[in-house]
Amino acid sequence: MKMLTNIVLLFLASLLAMCSSAEKSQQASHNKSYPHVELSKELVRTAKEQQDASEIMDKLAAVSAEELSAELDTDEAKKAFWINVYNGSVQHILMKQPELFEDRGAFFKKDQVRIAGEIISLDKIEHGIIRGSKIKWLLGLVSDPFADKYERTFRTDSADGRIHFALNCGAKSCPYIAIYNAPYMNEQLDEIARQFLNRTSTYEPDEEKVFVTSLFSWFRGDFGGKSGIRDFLRKYDVIPEEADPSLSFQDYDWTLELGNYTDLSAGKTAAK
Repeated sequence: MKMLTNIVLLFLASLLAMCSSAEKSQQASHNKSYPHVELSKELVRTAKEQQDASEIMDKLAAVSAEELSAELDTDEAKKAFWINVYNGSVQHILMKQPELFEDRGAFFKKDQVRIAGEIISLDKIEHGIIRGSKIKWLLGLVSDPFADKYERTFRTDSADGRIHFALNCGAKSCPYIAIYNAPYMNEQLDEIARQFLNRTSTYEPDEEKVFVTSLFSWFRGDFGGKSGIRDFLRKYDVIPEEADPSLSFQDYDWTLELGNYTDLSAGKTAAK
């Protein structure tokens, strides 16, 4: 009996130590300085307020890859920085040249965003970096074995389906734009996912069918396939826990529509 008591006490002590370590790690993340994430937030803010961002873009272009890589030392920091850069760049570019959106394929493939000394495309930011080197047209099922050094330096460790509800490519059906902050990234991605899915999904219990965004279909591998999609819908209260409806993917409206922003409560003070 005494041995069992000692084992339980050791287990509890170990658990408390783990919790303390996690809290310290989280606190360290909240206290860490992210100067270039702050610049990426300014890129979005200036787009929202239709202000010039040339000085911000110059600073993002001039930072060394080594310095930026050292700052973006977690997937949360990477996602915050690169989602802000993607959204802010799309808005700034298309506000000046909306005609570029007429050939969307060329627009996203074009090398036009300079970060850390390299001019890269929006496709590279989304699929190569934020999605962890996923091949664009293969449903999130296949990774790119030929990713270059720049992409390998900055890419996330794995694809996170929630990012698809945070990236705005300029189309009417795109998710709304928020400003992301590294220490609150998980909470913010949960919040934006809930916002988007509850706004765009329709559950029909009588038909056992749920109508959802085409993003689920195009990037199904990032969500774990159809069963993973249903898990997402359950997590964000689109369908009940016990439901197993068929999925109906809605048409995507590619009409150019800029200026769609939203606020997030998670990390609200830090996001300003």
